[in-house]
Amino acid sequence: MDLGLKGLRALVTGGTRGIGLAIARALLREGARVSVCARDGERLAKAVAELGPGAHGTVADVTDPGRLTAAVEAAAAEFGGLDLVVANAGGSVGGDLAESTAAEWTETFALNAGHAAQAVRAALPHLEASPAASVLVVASISGWKPGSRTSYSIAKAAEIQLARSLAEELAPRGIRVNALSPGSVEFEGGRWGRLREEQPAAYAEFARFQLPSGRLVELDEVADAACFVLSPRGSGFNGANICVDGGQDRPTDRRFYP
Repeated sequence: MDLGLKGLRALVTGGTRGIGLAIARALLREGARVSVCARDGERLAKAVAELGPGAHGTVADVTDPGRLTAAVEAAAAEFGGLDLVVANAGGSVGGDLAESTAAEWTETFALNAGHAAQAVRAALPHLEASPAASVLVVASISGWKPGSRTSYSIAKAAEIQLARSLAEELAPRGIRVNALSPGSVEFEGGRWGRLREEQPAAYAEFARFQLPSGRLVELDEVADAACFVLSPRGSGFNGANICVDGGQDRPTDRRFYP
């Protein structure tokens, strides 16, 4: 199936590892041009080299609105505009409510929903000029299923609502906005890869209890879903929250992180 992504211009935040890198790679395979941004300059250079022709990178702390806006403008300048924005960067600072500070909660929100909103805000002039404008906010099933960090779960819930609200707001401007909520995804350097290596018994119990198939979702499965939703072939998606979790989103009697 031709997704119609060839020649489209994309920005992926947090695009140097894990889900972000996988989405960038998949978009490039479909013929899009992709700019990735991240804080770590060394990791960014490595990712751009790995991605190869059609890839571009900008060092930026996405929690700094000015630097994030500069990354958006750098991508648009490199490609002559932008059609696609993937707000993928995220994470958490501190622990649960009792083990974290107000400042850490603010930082967690800035890293997730705050950066996603600013990325779209900064890209609006370019997206409005595109006939194929599409935004994807990478959230998580943590947005409605309690996880290991309360602040992270709430920030991801905010991202899902952000996508729904922006879909309503920006539809008259010809811009689609959706959320993508992965479940537990294993990749090198990620928490599940570390758990598998360091605590294989706990990993096996988790996979058996949480996932009907007994395995975690793979990066390419998330990236392929992202490409379809972003693409013109996915034009029927707007304001949706696409769950890519291998059946992990089902009632359980415990929090889904060990």
